[in-house]
Amino acid sequence: MSATSSSLNRRGFLASSAAVGAASLFPAAARAATQDGAIRRFHIDVPEEVLVDLRRRVLATRWPDRETVGDRSQGVQLAKFQELVSYWGTDYDWRKAEAKLNALPQFITTIDDVDIYFIHVRSRHPNVMPLIMTHGWPGSVYELLKTVGPLTDPTAHGGGAEDAFDLVMPSIPGYGFSGKPTGSGWDPDHIGRAWSELMKRLGYTRYVAQGGDWGAPISSAMARQASAGLVGIHINLPATVPPEVDAALAVGGPAPAGLSEKERVVFEALSTYRKTGGSAYNVMMTARPQAVGYGLTDSPAGLAAWILVHPGFGQWAYGDDLEKSPTKDEVLDDITLYWLTKTASSSARLYWENHGRGVISAVAQKTDEISLPVAITVFPEDIYRAPETWARRAYRNLIYFREVDKGGHFAAWEQPELFSAELRAAFRSLR
Repeated sequence: MSATSSSLNRRGFLASSAAVGAASLFPAAARAATQDGAIRRFHIDVPEEVLVDLRRRVLATRWPDRETVGDRSQGVQLAKFQELVSYWGTDYDWRKAEAKLNALPQFITTIDDVDIYFIHVRSRHPNVMPLIMTHGWPGSVYELLKTVGPLTDPTAHGGGAEDAFDLVMPSIPGYGFSGKPTGSGWDPDHIGRAWSELMKRLGYTRYVAQGGDWGAPISSAMARQASAGLVGIHINLPATVPPEVDAALAVGGPAPAGLSEKERVVFEALSTYRKTGGSAYNVMMTARPQAVGYGLTDSPAGLAAWILVHPGFGQWAYGDDLEKSPTKDEVLDDITLYWLTKTASSSARLYWENHGRGVISAVAQKTDEISLPVAITVFPEDIYRAPETWARRAYRNLIYFREVDKGGHFAAWEQPELFSAELRAAFRSLR
């Protein structure tokens, strides 16, 4: 990128200020929108002094004493974590992570006075289905990158050309390279409306949406709002918990009468999760996101420990198995992104904005108001494994439900080929 077409943005990263209107990048209908909606190219170039400062802070970590138990019940275990942090401060290379994103078409557009960063990869195949896919916390666009090839070029990954997608992957406001809202009101409903506007600016008049973690309530909000052009959604953290189960869980009570054996197993898993502090991070960020941010913005090790306490990392082996995704470097890509963009507080505020509305609660997520087609994939190692009976009760237009045999909370990261195959199958009837 030439110096004449670039300017240093407020985070110190290089971003183009020129609007993009090339026909090769966007559908023809988007050309006018790029003039009114100002879609700009984006390029990442973190100043070296910022990386030097990160390594200095990492290597100067002040450590607590070790845990008093032999498992993760008190949090990230000291010995394994020290190994990871030592690697972060000596051998980890952010430039490789930077190159992964810079190899893809990246853009910024401003919606409701907030800059929205997104990756937009168009398939080489004709007659594709546009797909907007949303990450969650403590994830980022990094958790989705391994699906780019399988989704946009399925013929190279065991699929057919008729299964190809144009892929739009935005960062949630307050996350990654997206802007940080300076006022309140950016809840999943607001983000859903912003995503609808983004797809409109890109010229897409018929598309689908996908999300796990925060991406699920955001995609569901789009479906509730019947966003213009949206024809269906796929979610892998569905809001299917029935009201009587919700009520029992809220007070720590026994399972409601009439549950099947499978439903009872799910109830007991959710009850144990709550009683053993599985959602402690959720409670704190919902209540006091600003308080959480001070330490996490000041200490990279503190940030990493907070991120790794998420139950989605409960079975992660710190990259010891080189064949298993995500690798040590990939997880550090994600953590480093949070550090460099200073998004500990701004990302946590989404929990506060959500006002404690349970993301897996059918009532809280108003699933009865969704009439658009809904597809669900359940991954066996996820935090919540929705029974099909609850899913069919929650969504009146459930067109696809499948339980697969591997994968967890970060399914796109952990099993990108399987995840992509699920999306192809889930959306096939909507093409």
